[in-house]
Amino acid sequence: MAAGVLPGGRSVSLFSVYSYAKLGARYPSRGGAAEFLIRCFGDGLIAGGLNVFQFLGWIIAMALYASGFSGYVLHLVGGTDNEWVGKAVGVGLVLVLMGVNVIGSKLVGRSELLVVGVELVIIVGFVVAASLKAEPDRFTGQGGGDGFLGVLFAAGLLYVTYEGFGVVTNSAGDMARPRKQLPRSMYQALAIVMLVYVVVAAMLVMVMPLHQIDADAGHVLAEAGRSVLGETGFIIISVAALLATASGVNATLYGDANLAFTVAKEGELPADFARGIWRSGTWGLIGAGVLTCAFVVFFPLSSVGQMASLAFLIVYGMVSAGHLRVHRETGAHPAILIVAVLLNLALFALLLYYSITSSPASTWITLIAVLVLSFAAEAGYRRITGRHLRISQASLDAEAAVTDG
Repeated sequence: MAAGVLPGGRSVSLFSVYSYAKLGARYPSRGGAAEFLIRCFGDGLIAGGLNVFQFLGWIIAMALYASGFSGYVLHLVGGTDNEWVGKAVGVGLVLVLMGVNVIGSKLVGRSELLVVGVELVIIVGFVVAASLKAEPDRFTGQGGGDGFLGVLFAAGLLYVTYEGFGVVTNSAGDMARPRKQLPRSMYQALAIVMLVYVVVAAMLVMVMPLHQIDADAGHVLAEAGRSVLGETGFIIISVAALLATASGVNATLYGDANLAFTVAKEGELPADFARGIWRSGTWGLIGAGVLTCAFVVFFPLSSVGQMASLAFLIVYGMVSAGHLRVHRETGAHPAILIVAVLLNLALFALLLYYSITSSPASTWITLIAVLVLSFAAEAGYRRITGRHLRISQASLDAEAAVTDG
């Protein structure tokens, strides 16, 4: 099933990237999807509730990455299987990266560039080494599994691994020519990720038996490194996995602060959030970090993985649905947007079904509770303060520049 999960997740992501790229090119903003929802649905409960839910979805995604990081740390050192030690490691990672983000965005950008460079070198090295020991006949083996539905379920579960394309749109407001640069960067990024997934997954299948891949699911890439290069390969790939998961928390924490800043400025979150890392304060950053730590502590890796994927399927599906209302302004083809909505809906329904039938009830109940509370919080905040969502002047200026250009 590990080798077959890619097509479903890729196809849904491709259609969603199309929607986001068109919206980002037309409405460049540091708020990304937060502003897209306002553009698509206007000043109302739908946009407000989804913005709160999206913020919390990113929190859950960071908890997923932090839990993955702790799992690799424990597997690498081989010291203990105590889940609370793992949770402490995950919380520690979040706290460290909060400090990095407080220091400044320039440090965030430099560290991300360095990490991505190291990861690419390690991945290329693994692929080259694995190709020398690959056994193509393994593709014809009988892997068992849950059949076609299992493949679709895994595709929905892995959807969270593509959520980074949504964060890319947060940089549109800083681009000189977002109409050209944003779509190109998003499509190129997705193509690279798809290529890496396909090649690495193929190498995994050709160097490890399927039963071992299934048994080592939580750290299968590190075990593949051991199969190819021995203990040295295991350590190198484990380090790459640690860098990747830490980078995921770092980049998403930075993007979450962007979202918190934008929606606060437009009347969505409490005003203190607007003084996040951008205004010498840290309340938005601290709030995101504390909530992330809570999910790390109270939920296992499998649960946060399912919740994160479900959350992003909802958000990206709703963005595409709302995009249909403004497709004439963005130049998007409505048929493609409809396909994006249907694919997101189908994968969400399937993943929710599997979560209800195969996972602890706390997983899907918590996700539904987060969704309901997001809209309840939005409705209550509107009633108490009377504030409304609005488009920032900076975004309007950027939009005018795109239109004039």
